[in-house]
Amino acid sequence: MQTETKVMRIVHTIIELQGLLNRNERDGRTVGFVPTMGFLHEGHLSLVEHARLQNDLVVMSIFVNPAQFGPEEDFEAYPRDTERDTHLAANAGVDILFIPNTAEMYPQDGGIRILPGPQAAMLCGASRPGHFDGVLKVVLKLFNIVDPDRSYFGMKDAQQLAIIETFVRDFNLRTVIVRIPIIREEDGLAKSSRNVNLTPTERAQAPVIQQALKRGAQLFKEGHSIKEIKRFVADYISQNSTGVIDYVSLLAYPSLTDEIYDQAEVILACAVKFEKVRLIDNIIM
Repeated sequence: MQTETKVMRIVHTIIELQGLLNRNERDGRTVGFVPTMGFLHEGHLSLVEHARLQNDLVVMSIFVNPAQFGPEEDFEAYPRDTERDTHLAANAGVDILFIPNTAEMYPQDGGIRILPGPQAAMLCGASRPGHFDGVLKVVLKLFNIVDPDRSYFGMKDAQQLAIIETFVRDFNLRTVIVRIPIIREEDGLAKSSRNVNLTPTERAQAPVIQQALKRGAQLFKEGHSIKEIKRFVADYISQNSTGVIDYVSLLAYPSLTDEIYDQAEVILACAVKFEKVRLIDNIIM
């Protein structure tokens, strides 16, 4: 007996996607949503795997969002490979792949803005003003377009995830946010589309970031002060790589405040700048 081969639908327009996902015609089928900027890796595919297990339909979007790039960040340099991404998405079990262009997503600008709260003022947000404004702008549009039951985000972008969780909670958005653990290379480096921009020397050094965070987490468990932990992590990375520390922070999670004691979760996070790429990583404790 032959089994039917599932064919992934590729959609480029909002109206076509909404037609496929009309809630009145879903017949009770649940939709899991995986928003990405493409150049897929195992981290993205792990989101699909979880969405596949928990939902009847899996929708993935690929859209390099210009609204979250600052004036000194090269939007054009962000890695792209749509043909490869399409193949990976189909093999992973995506049912519908949404690939809009900028004109489709942002045909008009009425001047309305979504401003994130104090969570956006630290970590990556401190050096990337306006970045999370653009993240929330595109996330809200995608949530409204797809209307997913569950939406899947990786823990590598922990600040982004915390802000999106708060946004969904405070504005009563219907989707449920599902956290997925960081997927790493064998040497511990967090999977990222930007890793291809590392030189061979930088790639060999990059695992020290996780090494430093793991040792910092151990110091936290041993009762060392926040100042001692942050200094240790920064020194370890600086002494073992050519990377330049952007920040090392120890905060309550997901509130991202300094009041870390008696909290259910705490995040130790850092960002490190190499010549052509800025890497982020974290540990949740």
